[in-house]
Amino acid sequence: MDDLHVIEEIRRLKYRYLRGVDQKRWDLLEDALTEDAVADYGTKAMGEPLVLTGRAAILDFMRQNLGGDKIITFHFAGQPEIDVDGDSATGTWAFEDTVIVKEHRLVIKGAAYYEEQYVRSPEHGWRIKHIAYNRLYEAMVSWDDLPSLKFLAGV
Repeated sequence: MDDLHVIEEIRRLKYRYLRGVDQKRWDLLEDALTEDAVADYGTKAMGEPLVLTGRAAILDFMRQNLGGDKIITFHFAGQPEIDVDGDSATGTWAFEDTVIVKEHRLVIKGAAYYEEQYVRSPEHGWRIKHIAYNRLYEAMVSWDDLPSLKFLAGV
């Protein structure tokens, strides 16, 4: 299999991961991660950066903190730089995200670069083994500070 085909498979894997998070499709998220995956999310919105070890811990965190209808997220990633070495690969992705916390009337915007490691197995194909980012910026604003703000969908 040539590297361009592999790169496309990894791109689709990343898009499924992001869609799984945003649509709260935990089955997609679970399928995107290795069992021993590590997530190192460099966000200050929750106090300190998060390091989650193991797919179960990552899924549990996502379900508890992003599940239900209290939080809406949208992640956009692009500009991938993917290097393939046999059954392993690395990738760097630019991304921006928006998090709407309805309960606290907050909007959080941020951007970073994901740094990732992938592995391929015959039974599961490509999966994310390590996912990490450190924020370039993260901003939070209360809806109350924006009297003209109106959500026309989703909230």
